[in-house]
Amino acid sequence: MNDVARLAGVSHQTVSRVLNQHPSVSPATRERVLEAVRQLNYRPNAMARGLAGRRSRVIGVVSFDTILYGPASTLLGIERAARAAGYGVSIVTLEQVDHSGMVAALEALADQSVAGVVVIAPQTAAAAALHSLPLGVAAVAVESNVGGEIPAISVDQVTGARLAVQHLLGLGHRKVWHLSGPRDWLETHGRIEGWRSTLEDAGLPAPPLMTGDWSARSGYQAGLELARRDDVTAVFAGNDQMALGMMRAFHEHGIRVPDDVSIVGFDDIPEAEFLSPPLTTIRQDFDEVGRRCIAALLRAIEADLPEGPDRPEPDPYVAPTLVLRRSTAAPKR
Repeated sequence: MNDVARLAGVSHQTVSRVLNQHPSVSPATRERVLEAVRQLNYRPNAMARGLAGRRSRVIGVVSFDTILYGPASTLLGIERAARAAGYGVSIVTLEQVDHSGMVAALEALADQSVAGVVVIAPQTAAAAALHSLPLGVAAVAVESNVGGEIPAISVDQVTGARLAVQHLLGLGHRKVWHLSGPRDWLETHGRIEGWRSTLEDAGLPAPPLMTGDWSARSGYQAGLELARRDDVTAVFAGNDQMALGMMRAFHEHGIRVPDDVSIVGFDDIPEAEFLSPPLTTIRQDFDEVGRRCIAALLRAIEADLPEGPDRPEPDPYVAPTLVLRRSTAAPKR
């Protein structure tokens, strides 16, 4: 804006009045400023302008277009926590998670003068796009390892995977297969790390990694592959939907769960306890993720106050828990 003012030969305040369509600017001066804007290809930072006052009681949330249980439950947990803190929520859903989509979402929220922004960023592309945030904007990332100045809150995926594998090893299984989620998801990497490191700690080799896409269909396809082997007694599935598909494939091939193969899932979807058999899984506390996320965001918002933030910094990792049901048992071969 200062560059525009110098080129047009006017004050910074005059440029601001022109951009905000204030009537107290002569037509000649207005045209001179607009010509300087065109020459310099100047574009006002809508996010910075919209958040400058931070007077609203609305929190902006940037999510992506998905019906997956984890991200959808995370969004619900954030909304509940925001309401409990006396804030409304404005949600922008991205169809394409990239830099341009992130900028457009942030500018849409800036037009509403939101108090701060929460970005649900479980994919590597979303985490990279977080760097679109202008400096000084109160923001928190969820299920991300963005690093830098932006605080992040997430479920401890490594610990969750370790709980699953330790449970199977404790039952006596000596080989635990893993069907992971897509490789561009940060949660996938955490669960793979926990699976591998737990086997290494036990002095056991990791079987070849299998990769799915979070869907029951991909679990079914992986189950068909494993059903052709005679050395499979335990599987850690990257989420409950893939575990469900795998159980169907095993059933079709006469493989009994847990008599022949034990299965552990991840998420604890509402249907998990009603599967046949009920699914042993790792529960993620999405409400706690939402509470810590809002606490971290309000702390960031208050950082600019003269007295500083009046809130403790929340622990960035929410501990998962193992839910024991009837899909796991000691190996019989």
